[in-house]
Amino acid sequence: MRTIIRIIVIAACLIAMVALAAVAYVRSTGLRGQPRPGAAETVVARAIRSMAIPAELKERKMPANASAESLWNGMQHYARYCALCHANNGSGEKTPLGSGLYPKPPDLRAGDTQRLTDGELFYIIDNGVRFTGMPAFGTGESTPAGDKQLWELVQFVRHLPALTADELGEMEGMNAL
Repeated sequence: MRTIIRIIVIAACLIAMVALAAVAYVRSTGLRGQPRPGAAETVVARAIRSMAIPAELKERKMPANASAESLWNGMQHYARYCALCHANNGSGEKTPLGSGLYPKPPDLRAGDTQRLTDGELFYIIDNGVRFTGMPAFGTGESTPAGDKQLWELVQFVRHLPALTADELGEMEGMNAL
């Protein structure tokens, strides 16, 4: 009986500590959307995202028929729908919508994104990421045309680190805003 009471007291203390930490966090940040998440929050969020993507979908590979045309299609789609948050160059800096999001849109050129598998990028674009500003661009149903468009976006995200000044110039004319 004493052991059960001791376990209940310890659990209650842990719950109280977590609740106090949550209140302190909310009071200190005001849950504002402007600051960047801290390192611990980023590590936890990425770990949770990684666990949420089914292993068999992580292993998917970009179709071998990737071409200059599919890269162009991916660039057009990205410029119209993704650059609002991620910027034409993929940096996520100073964009019309991304500046107010929490967490901030990631730098798609950076290693943290480029190290994701093709399947992970496809899944994220298709399904979005809950508790962030990343919407789901898929319909929830796989179609050949929809999958083709998503793979074109994956191909373009892979291309972002090598984006040229000419390509950036072309994208400016394609932007939605």
